[in-house]
Amino acid sequence: MRVVKTILDFYLNSSIHVALAVFALSWLTLLQFDISYDENVLYFIFFASITGYNFVKYFGLAKFHHRSLAQWLKTIQVFSGLCFFIMCYYALKLEVNTLVCIGVFALATFLYAIPIIPKKIFLDKQKNLRSIGGLKIYIIAIIWAGVTVFLPVINNDIDITEDVLITAIQRFIFVLVLMLPFEIRDLNYDSLKLATIPQKIGVKQTKLVGLLLLIVFCLLNYFKDQIDVKTTINTLIIAIITLVFLVFAKQNQTKYYSAFLVESIPIMWLGVLLVFG
Repeated sequence: MRVVKTILDFYLNSSIHVALAVFALSWLTLLQFDISYDENVLYFIFFASITGYNFVKYFGLAKFHHRSLAQWLKTIQVFSGLCFFIMCYYALKLEVNTLVCIGVFALATFLYAIPIIPKKIFLDKQKNLRSIGGLKIYIIAIIWAGVTVFLPVINNDIDITEDVLITAIQRFIFVLVLMLPFEIRDLNYDSLKLATIPQKIGVKQTKLVGLLLLIVFCLLNYFKDQIDVKTTINTLIIAIITLVFLVFAKQNQTKYYSAFLVESIPIMWLGVLLVFG
């Protein structure tokens, strides 16, 4: 069991799991718009997610402890470096317009992690976007929605129609709700200055907000030009699954509840669509 736990911890800590979630949502976009499987953009997104997430998570640790890095962090650094080079390989195969879009999201990720913005606009000692009160969850949702919806569409020369924009809004809402169990979990650790949703309105009200957002998430399907029964059912199924995980989220949750189970919901969504789509 110890070996299994070690492997699982590396799988989570090295951001492979979250990258699979982003990969799944990106593939979902291809399926939703009847676009052929695009290996280049999907693999780019997967390896870029690992690189970006590990950069955000471990930049501070590596900066301050580069001379005495723990072995696990050294291993993740090497792994991330390898993923970076693979990411670059697939980037060379993408369309120019896609690369421009990637540049925007890369800049947002950079500003999210690196302390370069004037200190006076922040609420605490840190100087990166994560430190602005209440902003973190929205930055993550915007980046996820942009990467998983717009990159696959743009790379395949599909017009940005109203349906694409509605899908991006749905994805933004979905990721917001997906983040709520994490924010509930982190109530015991987050500084009050971060002004997260559970900090501002409490756990019960946060779950109610999640329910309302999921209702909007489902209803947005009816504003699309192209909608069918299968899409409606798939959306409803994943909304119910997400709501169940949100309802059972608590401050003292198990180590793997959010990091593994909640983060698996996008993968479940892809599975539902592949099986019933």
